[in-house]
Amino acid sequence: MNKKTRIILIIIIVIFILGMALYPKIKTYISSDESIDSSPTPLSSASVSRNRPLNVNAMILQYQNLDDIVTGKGRLLPDEEVDLSFETSGKITEIFFKEGTNVKKGQLLAKINDKPLQAELKKLEAQVPLAQDRVFRQKALLAKDAVSQEAYESVNTELEKLRADIELVESRIAQTELRAPFDGIIGLRQVSEGTYASPTTIVAKLTKISPLKVEFSISEQYADIIKVGTTLNFTLDNNLTEYKGQAKVYALESNLDVETYTLGMRALFPNTGGHIQPGRSVNVEVKLREIKNTLVVPSISILAEMGRDIAYVYKDGRAQQVTLKKGMRTASSIQIIEGLNVGDTLLVTGVMQLRDGLPVVIDRFVDNEQK
Repeated sequence: MNKKTRIILIIIIVIFILGMALYPKIKTYISSDESIDSSPTPLSSASVSRNRPLNVNAMILQYQNLDDIVTGKGRLLPDEEVDLSFETSGKITEIFFKEGTNVKKGQLLAKINDKPLQAELKKLEAQVPLAQDRVFRQKALLAKDAVSQEAYESVNTELEKLRADIELVESRIAQTELRAPFDGIIGLRQVSEGTYASPTTIVAKLTKISPLKVEFSISEQYADIIKVGTTLNFTLDNNLTEYKGQAKVYALESNLDVETYTLGMRALFPNTGGHIQPGRSVNVEVKLREIKNTLVVPSISILAEMGRDIAYVYKDGRAQQVTLKKGMRTASSIQIIEGLNVGDTLLVTGVMQLRDGLPVVIDRFVDNEQK
């Protein structure tokens, strides 16, 4: 055995002897640690929360009346609107309206130069007395058989022709005047005095905003329900005001839109005072029918689970699961046909955390109202 091997053997023997000497102390230390580790472990947070009551809100179910409502988007149109222009060509000599003001039907708004026509009219009118005198004389002579019937009819025809020429010139003069075709608000002026206008020249826009038309479309499934005379409610975007029952359907489109399968219709809204401008988008709501004495619950209180609809009611301090049969639904509520009864205490918050038999504490009762 060489020297290196002897040294290694001696080291191993020394380590063994030390281990045997220290073994009792090490055993005692390990035993104390095991006794500490073997003490009861605290319950996990999951097991604790499983037994801790869940705080919820609830509502006591009562019969309500539920409105069957169809909603949609629409827009406001003016009752009448037209681009104003002259019927003839010429230089604009006068403008009589102020932009953005109300005008009355027949009010003179602008004028084209009509001096040549006025001169022609005077010329024709000056010939009328002479033509009438000729007719008078010929009629007197005809009574005495001094002239023929043909001679009398000739001068009478000349008089009628003269009157027709006067009417023609007067109508051409009327074409040089731009008048309001209906009551309304006149918009911004597009021309100035001195502009040479033609029938294609737009002078301004005239709009009648009292009443307004509400144009909207509904799905084909309601096409046979909504009729002329049906009232509707609507709200404006970015406006909390609701206009209830003031608009009434007056016309329906003759056929469905082949792309959207919707039926277009229009309602008339009085717009008294002209406070609402046309062109705005609206949210339309039409009441189709009213279901009386039915159970209605908030849609947030119902869960879809494995192909069925469930909710939770309060029973002896715990949540009890019930299976539902739903009926009509609105934006925030659902009609319940089966599964709930009047007087049941429906749990309406914390629904995602609820389980059948879970202890619950009711913090607050909410109103049993259709939202």
